[in-house]
Amino acid sequence: MDEVFKALADPTRRELLDRLFERDGQTLSALEEPLPMSRFGVMKHLKVLEEAGLVTTQKRGREKLHYLNPVPIRLIHDRWVSKYAEPWASALSELKRELEGDENSENEEDEG
Repeated sequence: MDEVFKALADPTRRELLDRLFERDGQTLSALEEPLPMSRFGVMKHLKVLEEAGLVTTQKRGREKLHYLNPVPIRLIHDRWVSKYAEPWASALSELKRELEGDENSENEEDEG
């Protein structure tokens, strides 16, 4: 998991992941086009993402296509985010039930 956090710490790598999320299966040329850095710099970022398991590649002829692998991010979510978010979600659900319960009892009083 440390490699995933390290990979996600860099804004350029996050941008590359966002671009793969928008359109999976891109070549290095397509990924490097809008970035203000050299081809070699983009390759280094992609290597970090591959080592973290966030990007997989597949050869198609002479091209190498890059694909997003969302599994490591989901594992982080399951391990770190969801358990901390659960109490908040439960509290909001309870608040909603209470407010709707109060609203229903007011409507019943108006009708009666």
